[in-house]
Amino acid sequence: MDINSAVGRKAGLSDEKLLGLARGDLAPFSRDELLVIELADAMVSTPSNISDELYARLREKFSEEQLLQLSAQIAFENYRARLNRVFDVGSDEIYKPEVKQAS
Repeated sequence: MDINSAVGRKAGLSDEKLLGLARGDLAPFSRDELLVIELADAMVSTPSNISDELYARLREKFSEEQLLQLSAQIAFENYRARLNRVFDVGSDEIYKPEVKQAS
C-alpha cells in the first residue's frame, strides 16, 4: 500500500476496503465498485480485453463520460505501476491503517 491508499482514505475509502483489496477480499465493495474492479482487471490483463458483455454492464451504470474518466484513470495507474517496476520503485509505507482505540 502506498500513496494512492493514503490519498484514497482522504477521499473517503475505508481501511476495510483498502485492506480487503490487499487480501483479495472483495466482500466490502458495492456492486458498482465490483464492476469497476472488473474493468480494471480486464484493462491491466495482457492482452487487455473488454468484452462486449462487460462494456454493456458498464454502460448500464455509467455514462460514456464517466466510463471515459474511469478508464483513463485506470490506464494512468497501470502506466505508473509498470513504470515503477522498471526502476524497482517500492512502497514508501505512507499508508498506515487506522488503529481502533478500545473503549
